[in-house]
Amino acid sequence: MNDLWEYLAVASVVALAGLAVLVGLVRGRIGRTKGLPPDTDLRPGQGRGDGIPAAPRGADVQDTGGFVAVQEREPSTPTLQRPDSARGRLARLRARLARSNNAIGVALLALLSRGGLDDAAWEEVEDTLLQADLGVEATEELVASLRTRVRVDGETDVETVRGWLRTDLLKLVDPSMDRRVAGARVGGRPAVVLVVGVNGTGKTTTVGKLARVLVAENKDVVLGAADTFRAAAADQLQTWGERVGVVTVRSEREGADPASVAFDAVAAAAEMECDVVLIDTAGRLHNKVGLMDELGKVKRVIEKRSPVDEVLLVLDATTGQNGMRQAEVFAEVIGITGIVLTKLDGTAKGGIVVNVQRKLGVPVKLIGLGEGPDDLAPFDPAAFVDAIVG
Repeated sequence: MNDLWEYLAVASVVALAGLAVLVGLVRGRIGRTKGLPPDTDLRPGQGRGDGIPAAPRGADVQDTGGFVAVQEREPSTPTLQRPDSARGRLARLRARLARSNNAIGVALLALLSRGGLDDAAWEEVEDTLLQADLGVEATEELVASLRTRVRVDGETDVETVRGWLRTDLLKLVDPSMDRRVAGARVGGRPAVVLVVGVNGTGKTTTVGKLARVLVAENKDVVLGAADTFRAAAADQLQTWGERVGVVTVRSEREGADPASVAFDAVAAAAEMECDVVLIDTAGRLHNKVGLMDELGKVKRVIEKRSPVDEVLLVLDATTGQNGMRQAEVFAEVIGITGIVLTKLDGTAKGGIVVNVQRKLGVPVKLIGLGEGPDDLAPFDPAAFVDAIVG
C-alpha cells in the first residue's frame, strides 16, 4: 500500500512539472504578441521583406509566426497636428510671392509706362523677361503683343499697361490646364502618386507637405519611403507622417530595393482602403545603376499591383535652365503629369512657370512658398500673375 502511495506521489510531481513547462511555453508564445490590439495589421511580407508599414517612430515590430505586426506605442505627449486647409492658401501667401517676383513687375511697368519706347527700350523689356526665366518663345510672344498694343493705343498710363501685362501673362500661364492632383480613390483602389526629382530640390519635404494638404481634405494617406539610398530620407518622411497620423511604409535596411518598398506601400494602402499613396523616390543613386533606370523599374513594379495615376516632378525654381534640363530628362523617361515648383519665394525668376509648362506640356500643380509645414499651395494662375504685376 505504501508503495502505491509513493508511486502516486511521484506521478503527481511529474505531472505538475510537465504542466509548469507547458504553461511557460504558452506564456512565451503569448508574450510575442502581448499587447497587440484586435485589429493589428498582420500580413505576410508582400515585397520580399523590404518594406513594412511603419507606425510612428518607436513602434514595436514583432515576429508573429511568419507575419509582420506593426504596433503603435502610446505617445508620451499628444503630437498629432491638424493641418490648415489648402484652400485659399496661395492668397494667404501672396505677399511672399509678390516680393519674390516684384522685380519683374516693377521693371516692366517702369519700362512700358515711360513713353517713347524705341528699339533699345524694347530690348530692355526682353532682357527683363528672359532674366525671369520666361523662355525665348514666351518672351517673344509677350513683347510682340505689348508692342502692338502700345502702337495701336498709344497708351502709357501705368494702370492701362498693368492691365495689358496681366492679360498677356495670364494667357501664357494658361488657366485652362487641369491642375488637380490625384488624391481620391480610383475604381475602388487608392490613387498612386509617384514623386520624383533630384536631391536638393525639396522632394522628400514636398511629399510630407503634400500629405498635410491631403489630410486637411480628410483624405486617408499612406507614405512610401522608396528613397532607400539616402540614409535620412525614410526617417525624415516618417517624421512628417507622424505629425498628422499618416502611416509610412519603409525598409529598415539601408540600400534596400526601392521598387520593393514602393510595391509594399501600394499594397498596404490597398489593404487599409486608403484614398491615396504618395511614393518618395531617390534623387541620386550610389551604385552603378542609373537613376532613370531605377525610377523606370520602380514604376514598372508598382504597375504590377496598381496603375500609377500621377507622376509629380519637384523642381527648384531657383535653378533656372538647369532645372529645365532636369525636367526634360525626367519627362522623357518616366512620363510627368505635373510639376511642383519649390523655393518660388526666394527668386525673381517666376517666369519658369511658363517655361516649364511649355517645354513639358504639363501644368504646374503645386508651388512651395516657404519653409513652414503648410507653405505648399495649389497653383492658382490668376493669383500668381496678380502677384507679379502688383
